[in-house]
Amino acid sequence: MSLHVLIAPSGFKESLDANQVANCIATGILQVIPDAEIETAPLVDGGEGFTKALVEATRGTLHPVTVMGPVGKPVKAHFGFLGGKEQKTAIVEMASAAGLRLVPPEMRDPLLTTTYGVGELIKAALDAGAKRILFGCGDSGTNDGGAGMARSLGVKLLDAKDRELGLGGGKLIDLERIDLSQRDRRIETIEIDVACNWHNVLCGEKGVARVFGPQKGASPATVERMAAALDRYAAVIKKDLGIDVGEIPGGGASGGLGAGLHALLGAKLHPRYEIVMEYLDLDSLLPRADLVITAEGCIDFQTPRGKIPAEVARRAKRYRLPVIAIAGTIGRDAPLNLEYGIDSFTSILEHPCPLSEAIADAPELLTHAAERVARLLLVGQQLNQGNKTNSVK
Repeated sequence: MSLHVLIAPSGFKESLDANQVANCIATGILQVIPDAEIETAPLVDGGEGFTKALVEATRGTLHPVTVMGPVGKPVKAHFGFLGGKEQKTAIVEMASAAGLRLVPPEMRDPLLTTTYGVGELIKAALDAGAKRILFGCGDSGTNDGGAGMARSLGVKLLDAKDRELGLGGGKLIDLERIDLSQRDRRIETIEIDVACNWHNVLCGEKGVARVFGPQKGASPATVERMAAALDRYAAVIKKDLGIDVGEIPGGGASGGLGAGLHALLGAKLHPRYEIVMEYLDLDSLLPRADLVITAEGCIDFQTPRGKIPAEVARRAKRYRLPVIAIAGTIGRDAPLNLEYGIDSFTSILEHPCPLSEAIADAPELLTHAAERVARLLLVGQQLNQGNKTNSVK
């Protein structure tokens, strides 16, 4: 009886998308266990690849558009429309217009990067006839609370002298007043559902600036400036709009974009897998599997807080399935994941190397890692057979 393996990975940021990751793992497994039955379920969480994955799953359409990128230069982005009966439902992912991969390493200053192009994507979807928007938050290179996005849709964020704030999250420290009177009127009639990490909040000790700011290039001093700016943002939103976004679940998603979407555009925030799994049906594949292999760029203490490997493990344990995670790197407190359904994890790295080298060699490294996993599976199988033989004797 052949081994039935379900491969359900995330993409590796700035390197491989989820489909490529799944294919590399499948190749590695089959090189060692050629009769294994492989099924793949590449997953997205609202970040990079969200639009293309839902378009492909529903046989929808993808629409390219050029927008302002996170550092103020034009970038090629896209939105989509779901196929089937939901043809007027647009799909927009913030990473397409303001993702971290669009911010050159030497320009990673979250006080300056902007979500302005995200608003331009929303506008393009409205121009194309969207009546509903599924919005994906994740993989952001920004920390402006969605202020740039709102500005591109006509929202005015003003300082004490009624001057419009410049772009970038750092400017929010000077926010005095919010004016929605010139916001795009179509926002009032459209439904926006946001897939976001439910664990991320805007303000406080676990606020987005402090948790994710360092990943976006922020120094300790910059982190505190960002936190103060977002605190000010939340205070003015509460004063002018009567909405408390400081600690709402999902408000901190994508550098506070979740809070901006909710307060300034009236969007509804949802736990991301509530939306994603409606279109990417992992659950129907699990009962046929003997083993589940998942993957992500980094396994660490944040993985249980809404990352794909933890969600895959949670669902796999409903069927008592073993779960192995393959990661680009193993980060701080990674063993915590053993308490959340991941039975074993390993890194693709074979020796210490620069990040740029690991990214360039990711396909080969990932395939080799999957081979090593498969060889260990054969060892376990041999041990199991040996135990059965001994018990017969």
